Amino acid sequence: MYSLRLLLGLLLWCGSCCLLIGQAVPPPGEDYLSWNANRTAAVGRSMRANGQVGRSIDLRVIRTERSYNYKLRGTWLTPEVIQATARLAQLSQGLSDEQTRALVAEAEAVQDTVVLVEIDPREGSGVIPLDWTAMLRPRVEGAEASRSVKGTSVPKLRDVRALAGTERRDYAYDVFWVVFPLRTADGQPLFSEADGEAELLVRIYDKVGKVRWPIPESIRPRLLPAPSR
Repeated sequence: MYSLRLLLGLLLWCGSCCLLIGQAVPPPGEDYLSWNANRTAAVGRSMRANGQVGRSIDLRVIRTERSYNYKLRGTWLTPEVIQATARLAQLSQGLSDEQTRALVAEAEAVQDTVVLVEIDPREGSGVIPLDWTAMLRPRVEGAEASRSVKGTSVPKLRDVRALAGTERRDYAYDVFWVVFPLRTADGQPLFSEADGEAELLVRIYDKVGKVRWPIPESIRPRLLPAPSR
């Protein structure tokens, strides 16, 4: 009798533990809801890269109407970075899981892909011209990429909370939300299966800067054509 009671007790205890574990594990695809602060910060920084537009040394006489180079930073707001940004808001502001999911959904509703571009002029006037341009393309070692797309700055995206990135704003930099299509003008995917890295090119006047990232697997499904109805 004692053994039977012990066995029943163990079974009930195991069932309770399984129930608790099941409640603690987020649904598939929502593991970001359990990320701690360190994991959130690491994911947010994983797609953040620094560069420079223009040479480090310019021997010409400094012209006051323009800077001789610009510090450049790019954060690719991939699905993981969006989730990390939403999770950071949840941790810092006490949001519910439902509110956090809503932040992710709002950011994911933006078509194509977004890069947070930060530019800081050095010397000169400190002004960034309105006609600066940004291109996204695969990185091809020792050759010019055959595919590239031009980005469009969309200032209203600053109001989308999960597109803010996880890092504190550095007010030395001007910040731009730049949207890039993931298909070229002729309808081809921007990145192929063979491409391992993406490259952002920023041109200001006659100066060019680059930042690079590995292409995450979460981006590749977006390269496929939309299913026909």
